[in-house]
Amino acid sequence: MSNKIKMASRNMSFYYRDFKALEDITLEFSENQVGALIGPSGCGKSTYIRALNRMNDIIPGTRVEGDVFLDGENIYASGMDVVEIRKRVGMVFQKPNPFPKTIFNDVAYGLRVSGIKNKAELQRRVEESLKAAAIWDEVKDRLNKSALSLSGGQQQRLCIARALAVEPEVLLLDEPCSALDPIATQKIEELMRELKKNYTIIIVTHNMQQAARISDYTGFFLLGKLIEFDNTDKIFTSPKDKRTEDYITGRFG
Repeated sequence: MSNKIKMASRNMSFYYRDFKALEDITLEFSENQVGALIGPSGCGKSTYIRALNRMNDIIPGTRVEGDVFLDGENIYASGMDVVEIRKRVGMVFQKPNPFPKTIFNDVAYGLRVSGIKNKAELQRRVEESLKAAAIWDEVKDRLNKSALSLSGGQQQRLCIARALAVEPEVLLLDEPCSALDPIATQKIEELMRELKKNYTIIIVTHNMQQAARISDYTGFFLLGKLIEFDNTDKIFTSPKDKRTEDYITGRFG
C-alpha cells in the first residue's frame, strides 16, 4: 500500500468574513486510501473539503490562512490555475445533482468543457467512467434518456461517473449517501472500495458505521477544530481524546 502523501493541509484556518469556521487544521491524506471526516453537523467538515479544491472561493468574503498541498504544491499559491485544481480534485455533493441532460451528455459535459470534441474519444471516456462508477450495465441502453429519470442512487453514481470522466486524482465526497436508501448506500460503499485502487478518496459522513466500514483512517472534527486523526480502527476502538469517544459512543452529536 502506497503511503505517498497525496493531499495535505498545514495550519489551515478558514474564515467566512469575521467568523473563523476552521482553526489550524493540519491533516495528510495518503494516495489510494479512503480518509473519512466525522463530527456533528456544523463543525466544519464540509467547509474543510471544499477548501481542498477551492470550491469555497466562489463564496464572497471568505479567506484561507495556511497551506493546502496537492502533490507537494500549494493550491492557494498565487498564479495557481483553479480550473486545473478542480479537474484534479473532483467533488461529489450530498444531494445528487445531475444536469437536465441525457445520461451521455451529463457525463461528457466536463470532457467537452475541457476541449474534447472527438466523438469516439467522448464515447470511450463516457463508457469508461460509467463502468468505473459501477452503473454502466444499468444505463448502457438508455444513454439518450434524461439523467433525471434515474433513481436517487443511480443519479449519485452518475455524478461520480461525471467526476471521474475528467480523470481526477483525488475524489471528494460530501455526505454522498445521506439522501440514499440502504441498498443504494451499499452500492456507493462498494464503489468506493473499488475506486481507491486508482484514486485518493476523502469522504465527509455523518454515518459513523459508514466511516468504520469504508475508511482507512478517520478524522474527528468539533467546532471547527480537528480533535483527532488516526487509523479508523484506532479511532473507533481506542480514541485518545475523550471528546472523540463521547461522540462515537453517542453521548453527544
